[in-house]
Amino acid sequence: MRKVLIGCLAAAGMAALSGGAQAQTIVGVSWANFQEERWKTDEAAIVAALEAAGATYISADAQSSAAKQLTDVENLISQGADVLIIVAWDTDAIMPAVEQAVAEEIPVIAYDRLIENPDAFYITFDNVEVGRMQARAVFERQPTGNYIFIKGNAADPNADFLHMGQLEVLQAAIDAGDINVVGEAYTDGWLPANAQRNMEQFLTAADNDVQAVVASNDGTAGGAIAALEAQGLAGSVFVSGQDGDHAALNRIALGTQTVSVWKDARELGRNAAEIALLLAGGTAMADIPGAVIFTDGPRGESMTSVLLAPVPITRDNLDIVIDAGWVTQAVVCAGVPAGQVAACD
Repeated sequence: MRKVLIGCLAAAGMAALSGGAQAQTIVGVSWANFQEERWKTDEAAIVAALEAAGATYISADAQSSAAKQLTDVENLISQGADVLIIVAWDTDAIMPAVEQAVAEEIPVIAYDRLIENPDAFYITFDNVEVGRMQARAVFERQPTGNYIFIKGNAADPNADFLHMGQLEVLQAAIDAGDINVVGEAYTDGWLPANAQRNMEQFLTAADNDVQAVVASNDGTAGGAIAALEAQGLAGSVFVSGQDGDHAALNRIALGTQTVSVWKDARELGRNAAEIALLLAGGTAMADIPGAVIFTDGPRGESMTSVLLAPVPITRDNLDIVIDAGWVTQAVVCAGVPAGQVAACD
């Protein structure tokens, strides 16, 4: 059964991070594709937390290649990593590298994306709830009509977790015939260009008769909105996203995107770094402060996990991300006429 942790690790648990004990700890991070905007924020938070504890950060970028990520993890191990944080490009293909690390008694943290191995620790936001938030925000504004689902990468379990949450909100209206799904597709690599291509095809098939797009992240939302703009529909179709990408927050202020479910990557990165140091220091996974058991993966494995709480951002509460220092008002409000958005006045 899945439980949710709201907030970050308890301060008491962090008392174990004494500077001297962690001074020689090497934390290796394997990124799936560092080109996406959000990972730079995650990395900065991880590095800051490790530096504060006197630990060393090493990393590698798989560049969207499952084969390269396997090699990357092997290289991080050979460089002396005491603990690994892995953002999996393909959660099945990465299994041999995880098994190698476990065999060598190197703790592994599955970061943001599930790696369904019970010997790995899983930290992420509650992605099923993210999907619910996306669907709710769109459904509240458009409870009927033609919907399109722009899903994430098929090799990433998060894509299905998100869609699971979306359908929890929308399935009854779909079954009742109030919502008609006129397009649904995974987005290869989460790439905006692929999302745009799928969206263009769906718009053509539906003769542009589309009222809502449930896109699973801000990159795919951006691709979908580009396709809508080409047809003069941007701003008249409700579109969801997630991650709080700066461009997406500006689109929300401009009115072309409805919601971005904000997952504060700074909190995720900091928590992951602190957990990595605890695991490297010998703390058992079950003893990590706030740890719960997650069993919602495709295989139903029991994963020791920390799940952080996301926040849906719309035009009505853009001030939250501005006040939190996530983004500046100037970036959010670029091109927004005066008097239209409270956070921009």
